[in-house]
Amino acid sequence: MSVPQTSGTYNFQPSMGEAVLYAYGLCGIRATALTQQHYESARLATNFMMARWSAKGVNLWQVQQGCISLVQGCSTYQLPTNTIVLLDSYIGQNNGTAEIDRLIFSISRTEYASFPNKSQQGFPTCFWFDRLLSPSVTLWPVPDGTVTTFKYYYLRQTQDSVYSNGTQMELPVYFLEAYVMGLAWRLALTWAPTQAPVLKPLADEAYNDAADQNVETATQYISPQVGGYYRT
Repeated sequence: MSVPQTSGTYNFQPSMGEAVLYAYGLCGIRATALTQQHYESARLATNFMMARWSAKGVNLWQVQQGCISLVQGCSTYQLPTNTIVLLDSYIGQNNGTAEIDRLIFSISRTEYASFPNKSQQGFPTCFWFDRLLSPSVTLWPVPDGTVTTFKYYYLRQTQDSVYSNGTQMELPVYFLEAYVMGLAWRLALTWAPTQAPVLKPLADEAYNDAADQNVETATQYISPQVGGYYRT
């Protein structure tokens, strides 16, 4: 049985310019017909599309880890401006030989407002993520000096799509087709309206296939808490 002659490489990552040409081709617009206005429309369309994808859910390739050094008596800390949402968060405490992490959980603005003593110091057990244009996180109880760091995972904004120097899109390979199909549909709304109804279901199908793959594969266990059923 012969061994198939394959490339042995994994370098397929088209530039944004190549993706735009392909997307316009799906709209039925030849590359020779493209003008500067076509390219500017595509630049806006792709950045709007990536912004919407950030709103649709957690894109695993955009999840990063952050760490903030805590100060005694300081409850509120600034987060990177490209933060979309905070995910898992935990407090690090140095016990003299190692830093021990303890998971803490998010609360709403209303719940934080209900705390009577917002300056109470102690080991933080919860946090409020204030989703401003310059986002921040507020810990409660306020760090008392015995804890050292606030560590967190966060979903960040996708990097901008640009044409210069053959720049590529910030995407894993399994999202590339969803990208060009979604871009083609958006461009068709302006430049080839008759093609838009044809491209829309294809774009949705490509996105759903990619989103189905964009999940963690860890085992999940669900079990009831039965301690409350028994009296001592």
